[in-house]
Amino acid sequence: MDSDCLVELPEAVRLRTNWHERDMRVVFTNGCFDLLHPGHVNYLEDARKMGDILVVGLNSDDSVRRLKGAPRPINKLSDRACMLSALRTVDLVVPFSEETPINLIRTLLPDVLVKGGDYMPDDIVGAEEVRKAGGEVVVVPFMGGYSSSTLIDRIKNL
Repeated sequence: MDSDCLVELPEAVRLRTNWHERDMRVVFTNGCFDLLHPGHVNYLEDARKMGDILVVGLNSDDSVRRLKGAPRPINKLSDRACMLSALRTVDLVVPFSEETPINLIRTLLPDVLVKGGDYMPDDIVGAEEVRKAGGEVVVVPFMGGYSSSTLIDRIKNL
């Protein structure tokens, strides 16, 4: 990996074990976080309030491209990871290249799985696995007026 801001899954598992041994509550969320904006910051702050540690699963560049289409992402993985890692609310950034973070969730088994927006808790990838392990699933409302796509459109129209 080309970024000191990213932690690969085996190291994340080691850290997760350590946090569990110390009775720390681990929260997990995921996303592309292409152009960081106040909506992202608010969402991550809300997620962090639900535990002691916030782990963010970050889509790889190829994964973002598959989800959002070209020319996304605007920022490469290592840059997005460094931006997230700089936030006081984020403790760990773990990349994933699959379509969903199910492998990260099944492996890390967070105490709390958080997603934003208009998801129904039962429709969130990994919800079943987290609940079976005794965790909870929470949907945090998005802060209106902010999205990376809207920001990109604003820049294009300058």
